[in-house]
Amino acid sequence: MEVLDEKRMGSLTEEQLLQMVRDYIESESESESLPTSNLSQDRKSRCLTVQEILWEATDVEIDILQKTLKHAKSVEFAEDTINLKRLVVMKLKMDGYEASLCKTSWVSSADPLKVFHCGGDYEYIDVMTREKDGKATRVIVDMDFRSQFELAKATTGYKELTDMLPCVFVGSEAKLSKIISILCSAATESLKEKGLHIPPWRKAAYMQSKWLSKDCKKISIPAIE
Repeated sequence: MEVLDEKRMGSLTEEQLLQMVRDYIESESESESLPTSNLSQDRKSRCLTVQEILWEATDVEIDILQKTLKHAKSVEFAEDTINLKRLVVMKLKMDGYEASLCKTSWVSSADPLKVFHCGGDYEYIDVMTREKDGKATRVIVDMDFRSQFELAKATTGYKELTDMLPCVFVGSEAKLSKIISILCSAATESLKEKGLHIPPWRKAAYMQSKWLSKDCKKISIPAIE
């Protein structure tokens, strides 16, 4: 899996960092595992849908994205993504945003159909914003987004789809839910084509638990003085 490399980010300009989430696949390569034109068209349609979802960004989301990339670029001394997230939260708070580190967790369970769901936990950045009408809006910031969906043995079509995802995601719960649905469906197809078992942690319910679990603990981090 590709992890966010702070040293590499520090060597790029802010414009190049922003391009990380604007760079999408413009053409698709042929895959021997997808022989029919119908499947090829479905794959192209799915890529375009993900592209449209990512590009539908509000002014607030764009501002948070730009500030997050700028702060990540400046934080070259962070030893890992955990420290990086905490430092970005501090700086976003200095920018006037109500930012916090959010940790979700969920336990193993079995539904009535005897389908097993394994437990886990995850950390990301949570930013609460206010609309002009005063309505509170939650914006999710993930510093290592793309790698959460990558497969070790992916088909060409699925690889194209994950390559479109930004390393740094900034967006609403609704936007994230749509992406999870599309990517998990595509991951299932990819694993089946490769003749591989579909593990519980590759299913939509598990992926949604990472960012959308009701069991969410916000960790308050003071702003840098």
